Amino acid sequence: MHDGYYTAEATDFDDEGWKPFITVYVSDNRIVTVEYNARDASGFIKSWDVDYTRRMRDEAGTYPSKYIRAYAAALLDKQNPAWINAIPGAEKSHILFKALSEAVISQAITGDKSIVFIELPAN
Repeated sequence: MHDGYYTAEATDFDDEGWKPFITVYVSDNRIVTVEYNARDASGFIKSWDVDYTRRMRDEAGTYPSKYIRAYAAALLDKQNPAWINAIPGAEKSHILFKALSEAVISQAITGDKSIVFIELPAN
């Protein structure tokens, strides 16, 4: 992978109004930083949404700031999204994370630093 920052994001908002994105920094052929999150139409970040966090924690047993950090840490550790397991309660986000991670890694391999837009995978 070529050194630099690479970003992938969804082309559209999901059915809950979020548009997921990922930005990685690559140095010496390794991903060294990962920012994974989602934003709404106003630009508000999903992991900052206290009401959404409470609802998801109560319904699914996890919440955005928890699983977002876990998926990002797993990508730093494993360097390959195929080797990252879904977190119970955040399986849909795992599918999105994997698709975004694969897209951004492809960009890093080619050295193309333009933002890559991907279609959201079907539920």
